[in-house]
Amino acid sequence: MTAIHPSAILIFAAIVLSSLVITYWAHRRSKSVKGFYAAGGNITPMQNGIAISGDFLSAASFLGTIAVFYGMGDDGLIYAVGAAAGWPIVLCLVAERLRNLGRYTFSDVVSYRLEETPIRLFTAVSTLCVTGAYLIAQMVGGATLIAALFGLSYASAIACFGVLMVFYVVIGGMTATTWIQIIKATLLVLVALVMVALAVGFYGGPLPMIDAAAASSTGPTGHMRATGLLPDGFSAVSLALAFTLGPVGLPHILMRFFTVRDGISARRSLSIAALIIAVFQMLMVLLGYAAMALLSGDARFTRDDGTLVGGLNMATLHLAEALGGPPLLGAVSAASFATILAVVAGLTLAAASAVSHDLYRHVFARGTANDQREVRISKISAAVIGLISVLLGLAFEHQNIAFLATLPLVIAASVNCPILLLALYWKGLTTRGAVTGGTLGLLFSIVPIILSKKVWVDTLGRPEAIFPYEYPTVLALAAAIGGAVLVSHFDRSGRADRERAAFAAQRRRSIGLG
Repeated sequence: MTAIHPSAILIFAAIVLSSLVITYWAHRRSKSVKGFYAAGGNITPMQNGIAISGDFLSAASFLGTIAVFYGMGDDGLIYAVGAAAGWPIVLCLVAERLRNLGRYTFSDVVSYRLEETPIRLFTAVSTLCVTGAYLIAQMVGGATLIAALFGLSYASAIACFGVLMVFYVVIGGMTATTWIQIIKATLLVLVALVMVALAVGFYGGPLPMIDAAAASSTGPTGHMRATGLLPDGFSAVSLALAFTLGPVGLPHILMRFFTVRDGISARRSLSIAALIIAVFQMLMVLLGYAAMALLSGDARFTRDDGTLVGGLNMATLHLAEALGGPPLLGAVSAASFATILAVVAGLTLAAASAVSHDLYRHVFARGTANDQREVRISKISAAVIGLISVLLGLAFEHQNIAFLATLPLVIAASVNCPILLLALYWKGLTTRGAVTGGTLGLLFSIVPIILSKKVWVDTLGRPEAIFPYEYPTVLALAAAIGGAVLVSHFDRSGRADRERAAFAAQRRRSIGLG
């Protein structure tokens, strides 16, 4: 694929300019704290459902999943199916109660009956860890895309992308982020449908296409093989837990529940989102097989050794060019970029809210800060977070996007999910238990990830991995739940007694407003 396609750039530019217009329009509607964080609570369930699906359908879903299919064969099904697995849990256990008890962030809910200062300190740190890990995957995807389209170096591309992401958050807030997500999710599904229709039409049906993908395999190291992604049972169970429980603890997804009117609207939003995500992942399965069949051995897209030009993360763009030439490449590039930009806007907003709303307003200013100053702190935080994200994106340039995007799911499943569910459903949870369990979950998820082969060896250049598995969710989740339950059980302080008594009031409020 050549560096620049004029038609691709024109379509790409049209999408970016449209999103800039939306951001300017939203600017005048994001002056207040509620307007900036929650779009004034005026988003409808349908709009919010599409926006939630847009938040989750990230670079990993579109670029990364197809890349995993091409590089790992049938193991791509793990990512495609896993991405839709956690949403019924979010729907049944979290959505309505979270909306009824919170205002802007999930820490509002956790701190409702627990001591505010230590809880908000912990939830702010965990939010920053989850969003920071997620931002790395999006930054790599966005920079790869810009570099390929405009012929820029990776460093220049990621700097440009960082400027754009900060602009969207600082100027538009949640209103702009929501509408960009709606447009982007719609565009992404339409582009995927067109690609599937072209691929299936080319082979005369889905089964012949899958047969062609199998025929492209050249032996035990070919495409249609399994177990290359998860070499052991521990990693397999850990990844399954991350996919299943991770969505419950994603801060930028949880913030979406506060943009609608009430708990019932939150539940309806999530039903719509779950349906869109499931349909999209089915399309990704078909496109994964199409990439195997069409790209293998094509001299335009592969080197002599069979590897893809530009790396695995370029599989989706190569497939688009193979199916529809530069016009489809432009549409897919625009959809991919809008996808990444919208997701990083939501992530950056969630991270900035952790700094301004949880840390500044409720911990350092102890509730005395005015709304205007809080919004200003949030915008400054977004700029700083953008800079840090650029630096991390540079460090992880060569990692597969799908792998990078599973890391925040591991942290969310190990930390935010168990503490949030315990706060909502277990009357025995105390502040000491929540902070202890959450801290253990954070340590046992982040440290093993750093010491694993993907980071310790492939990214940091160390000779040998210290942690033998790729995903530590089993270990981290056990540490978080065990620490929270044990410490809470043996906590006999007066504060703990008041916190247990407050659970009944919290439950009555949740049911009454739902």
